[in-house]
Amino acid sequence: MIIQASNTANNIKEYYFSKKLTSIKRMISEGKEIINLGIGNPDMPPANSVISELNTEATFSNTHGYQSYIGTDELREAFADWYKKQYHVTINPTNEVLPLQGSKVGIMYISLAFLNKNDKVLVPDPAYPAYAASAKFTGSDVITYNLTKENDFLPDFENIKKNDLSNVKLMWVNYPNMPTGKNASPELFQKLINFGKEHNILICNDNPYSFILNDKPLSILSAEGAFETALELNSLSKSHNMAGWRIGSVFGAKYYLDEIQKIQSNFTSGMFLPLQKAAVKALNLKSEWYQKNNEIYKERKRLVFNLLDKLNCSYDNSGVGMFVWAEIPDYFKTGIEFSDFLLNKFDLFITPGEVFGLNGKRFIRISLSNPAEDYNKAIQRVTNASSLKN
Repeated sequence: MIIQASNTANNIKEYYFSKKLTSIKRMISEGKEIINLGIGNPDMPPANSVISELNTEATFSNTHGYQSYIGTDELREAFADWYKKQYHVTINPTNEVLPLQGSKVGIMYISLAFLNKNDKVLVPDPAYPAYAASAKFTGSDVITYNLTKENDFLPDFENIKKNDLSNVKLMWVNYPNMPTGKNASPELFQKLINFGKEHNILICNDNPYSFILNDKPLSILSAEGAFETALELNSLSKSHNMAGWRIGSVFGAKYYLDEIQKIQSNFTSGMFLPLQKAAVKALNLKSEWYQKNNEIYKERKRLVFNLLDKLNCSYDNSGVGMFVWAEIPDYFKTGIEFSDFLLNKFDLFITPGEVFGLNGKRFIRISLSNPAEDYNKAIQRVTNASSLKN
């Protein structure tokens, strides 16, 4: 006898990278040397002081029990100080910071906290797939809004207003943007806040990339009136090379965070205390640490541009964040076709843009989270090719 899966499970597809990495692992077991430039998984370690703090705190006998559902006072204060220093935003550490075990779960918690069945959610295309997936878990309807090259990968508010917005509760935004690399601006954030207030929509900005190759980190909470109608997710995954540590936070008004905490408290039992102590250390790193990281990313980006030139792809070199978004050559129909061609011919995996939505059909995304050696190998393989066509 087999118990049938729920309607929710049947309506959700397995995450693209989960399946693709399994396929790549099989190819490697068969003897192929696959260069994987598709995953945004920081390959550099956190600061030595952060690792030392974790190791030291883990040796104490009183740090291994259950912790507060809302994080320690010290961690919330460190997040608030970080926002003041880096984003020039004043946060009340008592009730405007809610630590999370990674910001990805925050997407789900926010959705569960504010969405009812048949509510509507505005989700960008292209976008991180978790935004739409979390809406589906709640039985909400997704309304996609287009981010296109022609509109500089920014929301077209007049076009969005052509939809029936009466039942829209949430709007997901992500600036600096993944996958396109489009940076944030004060003007964009103010427009988003004004739009949210006009239509009674909670604007949720997912902001994990603002410290990578970006001289001016911005928070949507710096916009006038933002605390009335906005939330922001942030994390240490990309900014501090701590992806596997699962340390993030959601920031916003007390009312919103109280609702999210109702959900979180039913799923988790608090973050491991040594992780919280180490996170405090990370949030107090000096600007030189970020600058050193960015020098490495800058050189990797130069190599990616070299590779893309050899692949006859076009790109905007002003993007920020951990990825480069590039348009494929005209003689390939889709990013999937181009990605499969590179994998089969050069043992080189690059993420096709369709993973992130229909507007990514003619694009690919390359990660900057590989050592320079990998990019140089990829360049060499492509340079030695007799043809770059099927």
